[in-house]
Amino acid sequence: MNHRYHAKRCLYLCVIEKSLRSSPLIRKVSWSTFQDEARKPVLHVYPATEIAELPGFYVRIIPTASSLFDLSKLNLSTRNNVRAYTKDGINQPTPRYNNSILEDMFLEENAEYTGSTFANWKTLQEALVLLKVWARQRTSIYSHDCLNGYLISAILVFLTLDSGGSIINRSMTTRQIFRVAINFFATSKMWSKGLVIQPMKKRTISKEGIAHLLKTFDVAICDVSGHVNLAFRMTKSAFSELQDEAACTLNCLDKCRDGGFEELFMTKVDFGAKFDSCLRINLKGNSKVTALSFCSDDESWRVLEKDVQSLLQQGLTDRTKMIRVLWRSTPSEWNIMDGFSEFGSSPLIVGVMLSLLEKSYSLVDIGPNPENRDEAIKFRKFWGEKAELRRFKDGAIAESTVWETETWERHTIIKRIADYVLSKHLLLRQEDLTHVVDQLDFCLLVGGQDPVSSSGALLEAFDTLAKQLRLLDDVPLKISTVQPLDSAFRHTSVFPPEPHPLAYEKSSQRLPNFAATCVRSLEVMIQLEGSGNWPLDPVAMEKTKSAFLLRIGESLEDRGMFVTASEDEVNVLTSGYSFLLKIFHERGLVVQKQAGDSNIQSAPSEDKELFFRSQHSSMINGLHGIYQAYGPVVR
Repeated sequence: MNHRYHAKRCLYLCVIEKSLRSSPLIRKVSWSTFQDEARKPVLHVYPATEIAELPGFYVRIIPTASSLFDLSKLNLSTRNNVRAYTKDGINQPTPRYNNSILEDMFLEENAEYTGSTFANWKTLQEALVLLKVWARQRTSIYSHDCLNGYLISAILVFLTLDSGGSIINRSMTTRQIFRVAINFFATSKMWSKGLVIQPMKKRTISKEGIAHLLKTFDVAICDVSGHVNLAFRMTKSAFSELQDEAACTLNCLDKCRDGGFEELFMTKVDFGAKFDSCLRINLKGNSKVTALSFCSDDESWRVLEKDVQSLLQQGLTDRTKMIRVLWRSTPSEWNIMDGFSEFGSSPLIVGVMLSLLEKSYSLVDIGPNPENRDEAIKFRKFWGEKAELRRFKDGAIAESTVWETETWERHTIIKRIADYVLSKHLLLRQEDLTHVVDQLDFCLLVGGQDPVSSSGALLEAFDTLAKQLRLLDDVPLKISTVQPLDSAFRHTSVFPPEPHPLAYEKSSQRLPNFAATCVRSLEVMIQLEGSGNWPLDPVAMEKTKSAFLLRIGESLEDRGMFVTASEDEVNVLTSGYSFLLKIFHERGLVVQKQAGDSNIQSAPSEDKELFFRSQHSSMINGLHGIYQAYGPVVR
């Protein structure tokens, strides 16, 4: 009752610590927690003689309490053992608190059963090592609310039993067992029914009992005794990340070189590598944290994790595919005499995985219809002054929130929503929230705005020119293809050119406020329709191209564009931009131009260079179309 067990457990460890500290065999004794649960400390004991093959080796001392209490007093669905845990003055069941004590009571029995399954089964032991390495490399799934080494071994034991479908057997290799386990994490439907680590004939837990577990906890893995949920700390968001990571691993096993060995076992996947957007929240001394009692049914840090998760899910709605909240609350160096004062001083970390970009970066969130009164009141209460009533193009009227932003800042919408929601509901200051999203944006700004904002005018100017070129009828061969080659057209130019006052048609009279000294030319490749009359000699071919370009330049000049032409190049100045025209001819790919008189080696022809550049341009443009962060990252 009321943490008396936990207090005595702690005192018991203090007695052991005092005794160990006086032993010459022990170099150091430090305190930590069992699965980041503050009310269950453990001792780390470092032996005096260091083992060369095992640097940093220590022994973890975990107290157990076999058959200490009457099991009926710890019923997960009905019993309250923390009297302060009430709702409207009525005591509520304390399933997490009860399960925490039951875990200690059956720890030895479970460890023994697991050990007996692994004994004399070498491939299963090796597969367990592989799975532990795989999980440890993924820092956000090897955590208090997801997987740990023991839970992985318990799941493997389940898969060897008939209740787990006996999908692991002794004829399998290490790699096959690893694959089966990963596939089970990713796709099995058994998770929704609850896992029971008991053979079918010896099953002691009823279907109602499993249903109660599934109703009370996000994930249920019932132990050998039938009384403990081994996965009582696992959360819904952690489980969905585990499934996502396992699905990626299956893909990697099939498609990566050497069966993905490097990617799966040698590469660290942390929050920054896994998620599209990361956020650190400093909650130390926050009034919401101090208002909670440290431990009731669950601990205050876990309650806060759930609150942040719920707020962000409500605020970001379908903009995200997954939100993962993780707070490693145990301090790295902890003295038991300090109590819980240093717990929660490290920041809470949030990872956000975006859904479709058009959803993630949309400017308006549409809420309920005002006629749906209850929902509308709830919406206004959640969003406060940000909520407004709007009429949409289709005539519908709805509650909504609007996030007006410049085009080059749309990737910060998630940050703005998260900041607003967390500041409003958790009373956080701006300096308590650190998003890893826009720290480098300032590098790309000129005069307070991103020059990419004028790229619409550039594409418009190019489209007008391309249309004009295709319509030319006074050139011997029609123009079939017009392709831009400059990086400004594929969103990867550091500072794309802005319209220049001297690069407008003759009729335009635009006076500049300020302008660049030179007009930058943007290369454009054109291809003419096929003909058998082209000369084969490389020099003659280049001269023919020049003649065509000069003729094209004259035609464009007749249509009111400003053209500067020489034998080497033709520049067209229109709509504030300068376009440098180049002709590509396929026959030029097989012709080699001489690099020099004395040198027999030949350099690639101009056509070959144009061909490679056009291929490159198309690929990069396609890549930016799929990943809109690609352009800004390259810049």
